[in-house]
Amino acid sequence: MVKAIRIYETGGPQVLRYEDVELPPPGPGEAQIVQRAIGVNFIDIYLRTGAYPSTLPFTPGFEGAGEVVALGEGVDEFEIGDRVAYVGPLGGYAEARNIPAASLARLPKSFSFETGASMMLKGLTAQYLLRRTYKVKEGDRILVHAGAGGVGQLLCQWGSALGAHVIATVGDEEKAKIAKEAGAAHTILYRSEDFAAAVREITGGKLCDVVYDGVGRDTFPASLDCLKPFGLFVSYGSASGKIEAFDINLLSQKGSLFATRPSLFAHIARRKDYDKMTKDVVRAIKKGVLRLERPALFRLEDAALVHADLEARRTTGALVLVP
Repeated sequence: MVKAIRIYETGGPQVLRYEDVELPPPGPGEAQIVQRAIGVNFIDIYLRTGAYPSTLPFTPGFEGAGEVVALGEGVDEFEIGDRVAYVGPLGGYAEARNIPAASLARLPKSFSFETGASMMLKGLTAQYLLRRTYKVKEGDRILVHAGAGGVGQLLCQWGSALGAHVIATVGDEEKAKIAKEAGAAHTILYRSEDFAAAVREITGGKLCDVVYDGVGRDTFPASLDCLKPFGLFVSYGSASGKIEAFDINLLSQKGSLFATRPSLFAHIARRKDYDKMTKDVVRAIKKGVLRLERPALFRLEDAALVHADLEARRTTGALVLVP
């Protein structure tokens, strides 16, 4: 038996239950890992609330790091004792778990488990946004919504390192400071300012090549007004609620724009892409392009409190549960 968080019905943070669950031996193609750190992400809230449907009951969590303690039939790429990190199927909020070995990546010895649990989902998200969805290059103007958030900070850091002029929206002055330290050249308080007008002023009317939007309802459709003709709107999250159906003619009216709603799991579906992207993230961290601050650490049993703070947007940076 191991301790885990279970969800039997969708709803608020109170539906997260901390209880004993049975952990069977790993099946064919699986590894069993003892988890040392577990990443908390906004997608966990989408599942908890039912915004993203999932079969009940389930254990939330897609990201973690730990040590391999058992191997199922057919697994030969890992050994017992290996330090690993992952983005994988649901089941992360637990002391130990079984997971497909194909979802695991070796964790460099110089990286802590806390770093491993906070770099995978957010780091790979930043990678596919900046290097695959739109290949940011020197001189590009990019708008990053929620620039003080976990992914937002990485987009600011990596985007500026690539030579882009980074503009970030944030919720308050404290978060503005965080986004600027991460590499944003300009910050906009989107709750009190007309951010589209501010972008137009900052860019001298040239607007942006791409907008990265993990906020959703609160920033749409004004995000489209931040793009130059043929610019790209990238919706990768919906922290404020999902974007409702809209008239696609808006894209024509606002400058023959492009819009996309990518997902990390589509980008890492092929093992060779997963490996290549992970190596790119690790390399960026080792070179100092991505500067991962020590994440805020919480006990696994306090997952409900962490969800409440994250949902209310009272947090900055990465959040990690420790069993």
